[in-house]
Amino acid sequence: MPKSQVRKKKVYTPPTDVRPTTTSSSRKPSPVWLPITAVALIVVGIGWLVLYYLSEQEYPVMAWGYWNLAVGFGAMVASLALLSRWR
Repeated sequence: MPKSQVRKKKVYTPPTDVRPTTTSSSRKPSPVWLPITAVALIVVGIGWLVLYYLSEQEYPVMAWGYWNLAVGFGAMVASLALLSRWR
């Protein structure tokens, strides 16, 4: 059986007007405080929730009731927002 011919493909080069103007090497790295703050928010959020459940909903703030859950989860969501900006 004869062997089929191999077609040579041209190397694709994107048009110059579509190329991004900023490259990953030109962007600045994230500041040092960003991952530290994000990890601290995760720890504070988990600690808040654990304290809330172990104290049978008396601490950290008894008057807030179930809003203590919003504070704990809010701290963890805020850390995710910070980590999305980390380079």
